[in-house]
This record gives sequence, structure tokens and C-alpha cells, in this order.
Amino acid sequence: MDDHVSEAIARPDLIDLGGGLLCLRFESMKVASALAAVRHLLDAGVVRPGDTLMDSSSGIYAYGLALAAHRYGLHCHIIGSTTIDHPLRLQLAVLGATLEQMPPSDDLRLDQNRRVRRVKQVLREHPDYHWMRQYHDVIHGLGYRAVADQIRKEAGEGPMTLVGGVGSGASTGALARYLRESDPGTPLVGVQPFGSVTFGSDHVTDPQIIIAGIGSSIPFGNVDHTLYDTLHWTGFDAALAGSVDLLRRHAVFAGLSAGAAYLVARWEAAADPGRRVVFVAADTGHRYVDSVFARHEEAREVADLSPREIGDLKELSPPWCRMDWGRRSAPEQAIHRSD
Repeated sequence: MDDHVSEAIARPDLIDLGGGLLCLRFESMKVASALAAVRHLLDAGVVRPGDTLMDSSSGIYAYGLALAAHRYGLHCHIIGSTTIDHPLRLQLAVLGATLEQMPPSDDLRLDQNRRVRRVKQVLREHPDYHWMRQYHDVIHGLGYRAVADQIRKEAGEGPMTLVGGVGSGASTGALARYLRESDPGTPLVGVQPFGSVTFGSDHVTDPQIIIAGIGSSIPFGNVDHTLYDTLHWTGFDAALAGSVDLLRRHAVFAGLSAGAAYLVARWEAAADPGRRVVFVAADTGHRYVDSVFARHEEAREVADLSPREIGDLKELSPPWCRMDWGRRSAPEQAIHRSD
């Protein structure tokens, strides 16, 4: 029996979709990350009950940190993206977290830069606050050891490929590290949106939207590029097709990044039928009802979509590209210099 709801939310469901495809479905993935990180800080004496935790978030990390703070008797202050919606704002308020939300913007770089500046300003005003640094501190990968153990236990032995959004690097990167303890050859396939600096697609614009949570306009210190074997970049329309098909075909109601990961995982599974492919569904589809699922009639058939193979980042272009990354180091623009 769990002592707090955050512990239940931190555990994903592993669902066999058939054809060698496994869905690692989270209600809210970063609860696992925030819960373990905060527990580590308390155990190390870095923070104590009653202290205030602060960070920047586009949505699901804010929820995870608020739950972790509630679980351990801490305060929580969030510098929030323009993408945080009304239901989440209400949950944060009732949980006791305070939220400063950036003004509306269609420019992800502007939104992220505003949040970084505000974080630094708040730290000057409140030096006693603990900045969680979810984009840079490696402690955010600690919560995924239990998830990796769950995958191995439930999926059993045999060759496996992991697919998921890159984001801050804490989730897919940490999962790959833990899975490779028992099988060093486990391939890691990262999913990125166009326009993200992390794997060098910042020179390409998506005509509709950058997929929040799996890409970034600023360098992240948590991303270890040398963990990734393959990269896929998907545009909004491709990710929408994946999200709609995942719900229609498998009844899994998940977010836009899950749709992108599912699309990629289907392709990788078909390309190598001897392997099982686990893809990460980081959150539910509720915050994408209007922007994605209300447009389900527009969705293309996923069978009609395939990636264009590229050998150089200069060749990137929507709607979908694939590149053998080969565990190489970060592109120059993605190297994190300082906070």
C-alpha cells in the first residue's frame, strides 16, 4: 500500500500493444523524477521540511514537484511556462504551490528565456529557496531506476529498444543507463521536435508548434548526447497522427509527445522485427483535447508516414526525419555552459 498518491502516480503501466510494441504509460512522468530527487535532497540534508523548492516548468514537472513538496512537507514555487493550462493551475493552487506564469507567447525561446531570468531574480530575492535545476541536475534521473527494473521484470529477457522524447534528458537518458546495466547494447532512440537546439534542429521551424516537453530552445545540462543511438525529429502533424492512432487503435489516451514516440516506435519495430520496442508515454491526453484530439478527423494514416533518412543536420526538414546518431557528442550550440 502506498503512503501518498505521488508514489502511485510515479509507477507507470507497461502495456503490450502487440507486434513487439510496448507502451510505458505514465499518468505524469516527472512525478517519478521529482519524488526521488526531493527524497535524495532530504536524505543528504540539502533541504529540510519547511523549506521552499523552486523551479521552472512547462507543465508536468510543476505537478511532480508540487506533489513531492506535499508528500515531504515542503513549500513549492513554480516559474511556469505560458503552456500551463487552467486545470493544472487550479491543482497547483490547491496543493499549496505558488505559480508565476509567463505571459502568452508563441515563441518557445522567449518563453524559456523569460523563465530563466525570473528564476535568477527570485533566487536573488530569496537566497534560501532551493532551485531544483531540473534541466541540469543529474539527481532527476534517480527516480527511473525503479522504472527500469519494472520494465525488465515485466517485459522479461530478450533484445529491447527504448524510444522516448529527449526533453531534459533525465527520463530517457536515465532509463537507458539503468537498462544497460543488464544489457549494455540496449539501443536508445530519441524523439525531438523541429526547432529544438538539443540535437541541432534549431535552424528549422515547425509551422505549427514546438512540442513542449521534448525539445528546448536553450541548452540543457542533463542531456548526455552520447547515450543516444538514433534520433527522430517529428513535426506537429506527424505527432498528431501518432496521438490519434494510439487512441483509435489501442485506446491509449496520451499526450502529443507520446504520439510522436509511438509513431517512431512503430517504425523502429517494423524495421527490426526481432526486437521489442518500449516507447514512453509521458502524460495523459487531457491537456491536448482542443489542440490535438478535437482535430482527429484531420489526422493522416500513420501507415502513410515514414521518416526521411538524413546523414547531416543541414538536411533536416519537416515532417519527419531520422538519423543514426551513433552516441556522438553534443552539437556545439547544445552544450550547456552555465546556469
